[in-house]
Parts: sequence; C-alpha cells; structure tokens
Amino acid sequence: MTVGTHGESATSRPRSAAARDGDGPAADPAADEPVVVGRIGRPHGIRGEVTIDVRTDVPERRFAPGTHLCGEPPTATPLMVAVARWHAGRLLVRFEGVGDRDAAEALRGRVLTIAAGQAGQAADDGDEDAGNLWWDRDLVGLRVVTVDDADVGTVVDVVHTPAGELLAVEHVGGREVLVPFVREIVPTVEVPVGRIVVDPPPGLFDLE
Repeated sequence: MTVGTHGESATSRPRSAAARDGDGPAADPAADEPVVVGRIGRPHGIRGEVTIDVRTDVPERRFAPGTHLCGEPPTATPLMVAVARWHAGRLLVRFEGVGDRDAAEALRGRVLTIAAGQAGQAADDGDEDAGNLWWDRDLVGLRVVTVDDADVGTVVDVVHTPAGELLAVEHVGGREVLVPFVREIVPTVEVPVGRIVVDPPPGLFDLE
C-alpha cells in the first residue's frame, strides 16, 4: 500500500482524493494496491464510536453501514461498519463488535483501506463526477504551466488536508510551492499530455 498516492476529483472543482480514495477512470481496477479511505482517530463517548480522519471524497459510500474495511497491518481483521454519523463536522463510526471505549481505543491509528477495484466502481456506476477523477500518482510528475504558458515547475506530491487538497509544486526556482487544487486556480488537468495549467493569484508564484 502506498499512502498518499491516489486521488479523485470532481467536475466543479478538481480535488484529488487519494491516499485516499480515488474513484476515477485513471484507476486500475486490476491493481492489487489498496486504497486508503480513512484513519481511525480517538474514541468518542463510551459506546465504541471512533472519530475518522476521512481520506475520501465519498465518505457516505465508503462508510455506509455493512461496509467491510481492511487496513494496516494487512493481517488485521477487517472491520464492518455498524453505524456512521456526522457530529460537529467529524465522521463518527461504530464498528461491529466494538462496544466500549477500551475496544475503540485499541483501534486508534489503524489505517482503513478498500481494494483498488472498489475505488474504480464510480465510473462504472455512472457517477456524475467520474469523468474528472484522478489518482494522485497520475498528478505527480506533471509539468505545471500558467495560462500564459509560463513554466512553473513540476508536481511532486498531493497533500491532503481537512480543508482540501494541495498540489506540492517544485518551482523552477528550486523552492516548493503549495497550490490549492481548486478549479479557480487549477482550471485544466491534462494527464495524457503530462501538463497542468494554473491561473495563480498574485503572489502565489514568483515568476520573475
């Protein structure tokens, strides 16, 4: 498993989901590599609920009751979602067989994954966003240029934060710049030709 090397995006705004979950057509459903959809955080309450650090843009699908999630270490017993709900902006999940705070605490830090084939199902299922979904690994290495075709640098990583995704771009000047992966700033992603076009706000890049 490669954490942080997958992604998905939507038509309305590019967003990469991966180390997280990638539902895009660029996914390789035949690959054996698991896709990270979340990480278990601290317990919530005394009845076995845990907080989830969400690593997917489709948490309602990935954490639906009855869903089986694998994880790290690979030998760990898969967990089945019993209940999932949102509380104060956080996803809370209770897994089958986890009935108290001590059992929930024992799960803290576990990475939750699905098979790569599951991650590719959105395109097959007619997901309206599926035409603009990418794996993080498809974005890493792409050349970055401005709308005026000025060379900016190369994507070296996709950074996932609670507020959204950032493209880590190694600037031609040698420094690394974090670019918000939103449609207003990243209007065009052309994976087949190896290029991303950006329309940066003043001050984001020093192109002089």
